[in-house]
Amino acid sequence: MKIKAILLFTISILCASFSLKAQETEVVDTLQTKIKHGIRVGIDIAKPIRSLLSNEYSGFQILGDFRYSKNTYIAAEIGNETKEFNETNLNATSSGSYIKLGVNFNTHKNWLGLNNSIYTGLRYGFATFSQELLDYSVYVTDQTFPSNNVEVNQEFTGLSAHWLELQLGLKTEIAKNVFIDLHFELKRKINEDTPDNFGNIYIPGFNAVNDFSEFGVGYGYSISYLIPLFEK
Repeated sequence: MKIKAILLFTISILCASFSLKAQETEVVDTLQTKIKHGIRVGIDIAKPIRSLLSNEYSGFQILGDFRYSKNTYIAAEIGNETKEFNETNLNATSSGSYIKLGVNFNTHKNWLGLNNSIYTGLRYGFATFSQELLDYSVYVTDQTFPSNNVEVNQEFTGLSAHWLELQLGLKTEIAKNVFIDLHFELKRKINEDTPDNFGNIYIPGFNAVNDFSEFGVGYGYSISYLIPLFEK
């Protein structure tokens, strides 16, 4: 009888322990955290810094995104750039505006309460710009008969360009609703308008252009603020 009583007591203790464990597991599994949805707006601070450090460049860019789902954001960037080229054989200026539209996909799994992201972004870029050719000289290897400098002072307006862009970056919340962003860009030019007897040197939003490749690169460093609209 004593052995039966001990066995019954032991079984009841084990059953109670399993019941408490199941209740604890159920509480953890059903725990939910509300995620903020809203519009995040900011400014690229790399371009103003570059404008201060270089006399041949000026530019700015504003950006924003909207959280469409848990890991998907609709994103856009709008900017303006002016780039001067004061080379030995060429003096020219490129200036214009651009817009980039696309989406960001967050691949980072946050802890509860955090809102950081490591993302891959896709963009379609479009720019309208002008090129101004001030003067040039033909490059020669024989300095016995040096090339003369030719003054042109001609502006080519109404130019446009299209490209696709891949972005890789991360966003970190440094204060409540305040984020910093660092990303890198790989661009593939689709189409561009070129002036007669003169090629594009720089496309705003795309960066430098050359005759050897349709690809371009870039980067961005920005600070932004999230305007919460609702929680989900």
